[in-house]
Amino acid sequence: MKQLLIRADDIGYSYAVNLGIARSVNEGLVRSVGVMPNMPETARGWSWVADSDIAVGQHTNVCLGRPCADPTRVSSLLGPDGCFRSSREYRTSWKEGIDFVHYDEAVIEIEAQLARFLEVVGREPDYFEAHAVLSGNLNRAIADVVTAHGFRHQIASFDPTATVTCGNAPVRMVMRSMEPGYEPAESIKQTVREMGANETVVFVCHPGYLDRFILETSSLTANRTKEVDALIDPELRAWLEEQDDLRLIDYRDL
Repeated sequence: MKQLLIRADDIGYSYAVNLGIARSVNEGLVRSVGVMPNMPETARGWSWVADSDIAVGQHTNVCLGRPCADPTRVSSLLGPDGCFRSSREYRTSWKEGIDFVHYDEAVIEIEAQLARFLEVVGREPDYFEAHAVLSGNLNRAIADVVTAHGFRHQIASFDPTATVTCGNAPVRMVMRSMEPGYEPAESIKQTVREMGANETVVFVCHPGYLDRFILETSSLTANRTKEVDALIDPELRAWLEEQDDLRLIDYRDL
């Protein structure tokens, strides 16, 4: 039996993003959501989906907004304005062979975000991962925090053909939203058609609507709105339910 896990990242990113995620959960196919613990809109966004039967993960964020930890203890992660360094800075440094993240500081911030997650959500995360940035020290810190707490670690992958693990389960992660001409419903269908027997795929989405903050801080904009439309579309749900060899799951099923 094929298993498809549709995940929505970025609860807390902005008010408008929260609106889109809430629709994707409350009216749509999403049963796993990632919470960005440090953002001002996080508590409001979670409140809009908290009564739904969903898996929730810590979507650790170190490239947007302000830290949860004391800024003096995580200075390698921050720019002159006291906010996290941007994902663009991470990419540029990575290309130059530089990892500016200090491992010990990353652990401090991850733990502080976990404390905030527990305060907002009220329970432990069903999975644990990081908002995508390029840093070996951050990845090592995530893995060590996960191990220390016994959480289920969703290892990130930017290669849709590669098998990684979530806890002990082998999964393949697919994210197409940055590709030209992206149409989410067709991309989900194509992913299902290409899945092997007994394979589990995590299809990563970023549904959301747009406001000034997201337009000024993210390169992923219009495709977020496309994903909302696809994920609440009854025709896509019907197509998925018609697949006799497919099971829709969330992270609690792994």
